[in-house]
Amino acid sequence: MNRHASEHSTSRRGNKRDLAERPRRRRRAASVLPTLLTLGNVICGFAAIHYAAKPIDESAFGFSTLSFAGGLVFIGMFFDAIDGTVARLTRSTSTLGAQLDSLADVITFGVAPAFMTLRLVSHYYGPADDHTLLGPADNAYAKLLWAIAAFYVCCTALRLARFNAEVRSDKQEDHLYFKGLPSPGAGGTVASLIVLHQYLLYRHAGIEDGLGFARIAALGIPLVTVIVALAMVSSIRYSHFVNRVLRSRRTFPALVRIVLPVLVAIWWPREMLAAGFVIYALSGPVIALLRPADRAPQPTSP
Repeated sequence: MNRHASEHSTSRRGNKRDLAERPRRRRRAASVLPTLLTLGNVICGFAAIHYAAKPIDESAFGFSTLSFAGGLVFIGMFFDAIDGTVARLTRSTSTLGAQLDSLADVITFGVAPAFMTLRLVSHYYGPADDHTLLGPADNAYAKLLWAIAAFYVCCTALRLARFNAEVRSDKQEDHLYFKGLPSPGAGGTVASLIVLHQYLLYRHAGIEDGLGFARIAALGIPLVTVIVALAMVSSIRYSHFVNRVLRSRRTFPALVRIVLPVLVAIWWPREMLAAGFVIYALSGPVIALLRPADRAPQPTSP
């Protein structure tokens, strides 16, 4: 009798332990999810470089290789946007996660757009008998193009290092602004313009008819790359778009401002992407000129 009672008591204690362990196992499993999302960002950046390295005239899943590479940058941007939110929801934020997120951003929003710029411009302005990445060593334009791409990558790394090193405030206002153009905004600007370039060339003008347009338009991409690189390491204040949307009042005009661009983007996705990123990249300097008080350095949002 005592033996059966003891076994029953032991079984009940074991069941209680199992019940107590289940929430812990779930929390541990959930804590891995933000890391997987960040690694998804890394993979998207690596895949974007892989497809950008292929010949531009080839097709990848029905798109030009550069268009597909740009799409991968935007998928990486989606992972980058949600990994922090998931980490906060699962209470698994950590210093390791923050550092990993920055390393992923250097690849997806730094190296990948810079390499896409190299591939695009060198395709149209490289030597006639050698459409390699740089061409011969004595090609001055190839050296300049490579220097621009390297400068952009360095500015991306510096921008993210500064973001990690700066002391972050808990004030609500400091969560609504970035100091300098965020790396996703810079990478998105370059990638969206390259995607739009490829779309207008291959879908509207055609490869042969659009060659003159392609050569002229490709010259503007390195200039944009330099401008957004300088914006990243500047002290110009940029609005934190996601936090502003999430914390804004749910009024009808605010809803219209969100829904209307989404509806327009359904019809003209590439044009809206390019216009949206260019407007955001220009918004910081324009607001700083209109409101001199915004020129002073401001804390970054976490």
